[in-house]
Amino acid sequence: MAESVYVKLVGARLRGQMSYRASFVLQCLAQAVNQLAELAIILVLFNRVSALGGFSVSEVVLMYAIAGTAFGIADMVAGQLDELPTYIRTGTFDVLLLRPLGTLAQMMASDLHLRKLGRIAAGLGALGYALSHNDIAWSVWAVVLVVVAPISGAVIFSSVWVAANSVCFWVVDGQELANTVTYGSSAFTSYPATVFGPWLRRFFAFVIPGAFVAYYPSLALLDRPDPLGGPALLGWISPLVAVAAAVVAGLVWRTAVRHYRGTGS
Repeated sequence: MAESVYVKLVGARLRGQMSYRASFVLQCLAQAVNQLAELAIILVLFNRVSALGGFSVSEVVLMYAIAGTAFGIADMVAGQLDELPTYIRTGTFDVLLLRPLGTLAQMMASDLHLRKLGRIAAGLGALGYALSHNDIAWSVWAVVLVVVAPISGAVIFSSVWVAANSVCFWVVDGQELANTVTYGSSAFTSYPATVFGPWLRRFFAFVIPGAFVAYYPSLALLDRPDPLGGPALLGWISPLVAVAAAVVAGLVWRTAVRHYRGTGS
């Protein structure tokens, strides 16, 4: 029953956004341009330096591409959680509690931003370029890692989105704090962890945990040792980290919702 309701909600959102095809295409192109603009910043940096944090331009583009693709997927699926403060402030969240579907699923299905497909497409294009311009020892496991890494990264980003936005149940105007974590982790994962200071690296790499989105999977694909001294195994455990992050995010969300007392309290 709940799954059927969820499918109908998603279907309604998709049909609504596809009603204006030209607008949809233009929005997708705008998202792709925004994504590629971030890549342009990286390329501009390499006009001044030959390496960034000990990595070449093609290696950094590989990290950026995995992170960008993962963030695009997460933004499309979970980005609407940014509207949670409005739902709480206006009392709309109270309505979600009355429906026969989990509140988190309803929030995620409330407004799927299909235009984010442009961002995902740009990330995949950059990934194809990076894979062809790096010396990768291809094997079945390498192919699996290329497919699994962006998906695991998307789960990690989505989990961060859920956990970070849960703070809005206690602090309604806590969106800026949540954005610092969600969009801040996106900026962190687009670059090698070696370019950041120790405290920032520890927070965004392991507390968030952004290093498992692109940094460690890229090291595994490139067959490079971690300059920070981490074991090679870290490059292959992103799916496990993603599952753990999802479990923690789910628990945080459930705890937050249980403490919710309505817009009048």
